[in-house]
Amino acid sequence: MIRFNNDYHNGAHPKILEALMQTNTESYGGYGLDDWCEKAAAEIKKHLDRPEAAIHFLIGGTQVNYTVIAAALRPYQSVICADSGHIQVHETGAVENTGHKIQALPSVDGKITAGQIAAQAEAYRTSCVQEHITQPKLVYLSFPTEYGTLYSRQELEAISQVCRTYDLYLFIDGARMGYGLGSPRADVTLRDIAHLCDVFYIGGTKCGALFGEALVITNPVLQPDFRSYMKQNGAMLAKGWLLGLQFYTLFRDGLYFDITRQADQYAMQIKQAFQEKGIPAFLESFTNQQFVVVENSQMEKLAQHYIFEFDHKVDDTHSCIRFCTSWSTQPQEVAALVADIKAL
Repeated sequence: MIRFNNDYHNGAHPKILEALMQTNTESYGGYGLDDWCEKAAAEIKKHLDRPEAAIHFLIGGTQVNYTVIAAALRPYQSVICADSGHIQVHETGAVENTGHKIQALPSVDGKITAGQIAAQAEAYRTSCVQEHITQPKLVYLSFPTEYGTLYSRQELEAISQVCRTYDLYLFIDGARMGYGLGSPRADVTLRDIAHLCDVFYIGGTKCGALFGEALVITNPVLQPDFRSYMKQNGAMLAKGWLLGLQFYTLFRDGLYFDITRQADQYAMQIKQAFQEKGIPAFLESFTNQQFVVVENSQMEKLAQHYIFEFDHKVDDTHSCIRFCTSWSTQPQEVAALVADIKAL
C-alpha cells in the first residue's frame, strides 16, 4: 500500500537524521537556549527582513496555536477564523479550552475575506453592549488553507490592513508553509508574510522534520514573557536543541524550500491525471493537497493499492477524497498512482 493520506507519515529527511547522529554525543544547554536554536533562528531571519523578530521552537502545530492565542488574548477576547480553520475543526476545542471563543466565519475554498473580518470587527466597535459580548482581537488564517488553497499577496495585504485599522492581531498558521510557498500559484514570500502579520509559524512536522514548528513573533507587543507562556502550556522542550538542529538543517542550504516545492510538483502531476480522466476536483488547489470527487466504485479500486483520506460523501454514488503528497513522496509512487488513475 502506498500512502497519500497525509504529509507526515515518514520520519525525517535523511540530512536531518544525519545531523542528529553526528551531534548525538554532544551536550547543549536546555529549553531552547542553545547554539543550534540560535543558528536556526539566524538562518530563518535571512528570509524575513525582520531582525527584531523573536523566534521560538515548539513541538507541534496545535501546541503553537493554543499557546499563541493564550498568550495574546485577555479572557474576554475572541478569535476570528474560517469555519474550516484548523483550530475550529481539528483541535478538539484546544482554543476554547484556553478560555477563548472562536468566531467562525463562512469560508469559500477555505478562505475568508478582509470584508468579512471588517464587518465582524465593526459590529463589535458599534455595539452598545460590548461588556456582554466577546471582543474580537485576533484573526487566524492558514497558509495554505485546510483545502490547500492559497491567499494571494493582495488578499493578505487587505486583511492585514483591516487588522491594523481595528487593532487586531494577525496570526498565520504555517504548518504547511513550505507547500504554500512552493506552489506555482504562490505570489508571496516569507518576507511578505513577516511584514504583513504579527505572528506566524513555519511548519517542520509536515515539511521534512521529525517534529517541530518555528514560531516567528514580529509584533514586539507579543514578545515579552512568551517563554513563560510556553512553559506554562507545556510547550517548552527540555532538549530544545533537537528542534533547533532540525530547522538549521532545513534552512541552511534551502532544503526546506526544495523538498516542499518538489511535493507540489508531484501533486500537480496527480492533479493533471485526474483532469485528463475527467474526474472533477472538489476545488482548485495548487499545493500538495488534491481533493477530487470520484465514483464510489473508483474510490474502491484506488483503495486496493493506496491509502488516501476520505473527506466527505457527495451523494449516494460519489465521494470527495484527498490525495496528499509530501517531502518524502517518491517519483515511482506518483507514477504508479497516475497509471492507476488512467486505468480507472
